[in-house]
Amino acid sequence: MHAIRHHAFGPTDVLRLEELPDLVPASGQVRIAVEAAGVHLLDTSIRAGESFGAGEPPTLPVVPGREVAGAVDRVGPGVDPAWIGQRVVAHLGFAGGGYADQAVVDVTRAYVLPDGLDAPTAVAAIGTGRTATAILELAGVAGLTADDVVAVTSAAGGLGVLLLQGVRHAGGTALGVAGGPAKVALAARYGADPSLDRHDPDWAAQVPALALVLDGVGGEVGQALYDRLAPGGRLVRYGWASGVQNAYDDPARPVVDVLGPPIMSRLAEFEGAALDAAADGTRVPHVGSVFPLADAAAAHRALEASAVTGKVVLVTDRPAR
Repeated sequence: MHAIRHHAFGPTDVLRLEELPDLVPASGQVRIAVEAAGVHLLDTSIRAGESFGAGEPPTLPVVPGREVAGAVDRVGPGVDPAWIGQRVVAHLGFAGGGYADQAVVDVTRAYVLPDGLDAPTAVAAIGTGRTATAILELAGVAGLTADDVVAVTSAAGGLGVLLLQGVRHAGGTALGVAGGPAKVALAARYGADPSLDRHDPDWAAQVPALALVLDGVGGEVGQALYDRLAPGGRLVRYGWASGVQNAYDDPARPVVDVLGPPIMSRLAEFEGAALDAAADGTRVPHVGSVFPLADAAAAHRALEASAVTGKVVLVTDRPAR
């Protein structure tokens, strides 16, 4: 098989395409002939050795990546042979292994692709989609009205476009904050009204009173939106991509942190719901940046430069069916 590995932590050029022995599924596992694999900003910080999220530093060398989609081409002992040929999507967990043209996973973690859902979109749904599903539930968006304005940061990103759709579907008014005209236009396409450019020095002055902020950026953007929260409003935090984790201290405008323990025990539930939402059109991921597997380093550079929109996906030369 072919896979991207890195033998050391460092810049993007540590990512190398290598030929490795074919994977053999163990008892209870299936092997997937991978068509698409997801790429995350977290992958870049793990590669650099700077941050490992909720996981432990990987043992090197390592094949990055945690979401894959493709066709089952081999099953391990105890698995029904009827799985062979099924097109599936799976989250591999913190163990990784996704940047490859083969992956193995417990059959209990493999989801048959819903009709009409292609591999890149399914990859976005199983990972980023499950996070969006969790954020929306834990933020309590159910019952929003059009008078409730909800701000979404990084609104043109893979997570942002899903949160915009979720807010609109729940009945609220979505306000998107993105960087640059193209990203502002994309956020508007997915329901942001208004859609504001954080590079505009006057953008914060255009923000009305907010009922809710869904923030994964922190820093100046997060603070500006927090300052526009009406009394009784809240900021739901799922990261601080700016590198600045703000400290907020107004008890009338609480901050809720939703990643980690609040969702870990319900991952399968959120995955299933995200795939259903993608299939029925409720929350459809935007796969905006697709790179060949061999160009994983370029995908990382684009992510680090904020030169991407939507979900970033690697594709192999496996034929889609």
